[in-house]
Amino acid sequence: MQAAVRDRYGPPTVVRIAEVATPPVADHDVLVRVHATTVNRTDCAYRAARPFFMRALTGLSRPRRTVLGTEYAGVVEAVGGAVTSFAVGDRVFGYNEGAFGTHAEYLSVPQDAAIATMPEGMSFEEVAPGTEGGHYALSSIRTAGIAAGHDVLVYGATGAIGSAAVQLLKHRGAIVTAVCDTAHVELVRGLGADRVVDYTAQDFTRDEQTYDVVLDAVGKSTFGRCRRLLKPRGVYLSSDLGPWWQNLLLILVTPPFRGRTVRFGVPMEGQDVVRHLRDLIAAGEFRPVIDRRYPLHQIVEAYQYVESGRKTGNVVITVTPPP
Repeated sequence: MQAAVRDRYGPPTVVRIAEVATPPVADHDVLVRVHATTVNRTDCAYRAARPFFMRALTGLSRPRRTVLGTEYAGVVEAVGGAVTSFAVGDRVFGYNEGAFGTHAEYLSVPQDAAIATMPEGMSFEEVAPGTEGGHYALSSIRTAGIAAGHDVLVYGATGAIGSAAVQLLKHRGAIVTAVCDTAHVELVRGLGADRVVDYTAQDFTRDEQTYDVVLDAVGKSTFGRCRRLLKPRGVYLSSDLGPWWQNLLLILVTPPFRGRTVRFGVPMEGQDVVRHLRDLIAAGEFRPVIDRRYPLHQIVEAYQYVESGRKTGNVVITVTPPP
């Protein structure tokens, strides 16, 4: 089968298309013919091994897994003898961080992995980007204990995580203020934001409103800059560790003071999370935003675009073109 592979850490150009063996199917595994996948921030971080400590998980000098990719949508091609949850021909999608392998024509995953059947009436390209940004946003929402009526500010509302967060927050009944640039104000309003702040016209950290939660979905702010935006018991979350990994320290030192706190949403990647996101997509409560689409053989260009900082929502890779 064809796959996008890399045998060393580095920039997008370390990735190349090659012929590799189709993954085996164990008794409890499902073999998926991948129709669509994505290139996202998670893929970029693992490809470059940044921050450096990620090598402890992926291989110190060289990556242990050569095929990256976390999100996928496709059709079940074969199942192991003990599989009861899926059948050949099922249209499925899921998330596979850690094991990776979705940047390929075939992917083998356990039947109890983060995989679910697709919503009816959706294409592979529409559903494939439904898990990475969605599950990171959901983990932050649950960690902060956000409920109906809470005031929440989302900084970076046009990224994969931010655009998902706006929609998932509105589904929970939160009051959402979204921060983005001028060009995307209407897009973000269309996602359901109650109020939009254009950061090119004003410094969002000088906003006169205060919030129960500030969610930095792009990791470009700090608790220090956003602290004044928080209510006395407000919560700050970021998708990044912050300068000098300060958020790790702040998670430990802020709770004892019973005031404004820093928390970090630990990702939840179980099958129940994918099913929950599937149900929201099916109900029209969550729509993954798609910026660009590339064929598999142009995946290096996709990586370069994602790392350019211009991405809105998600970048989709078509692995198996539709007939």
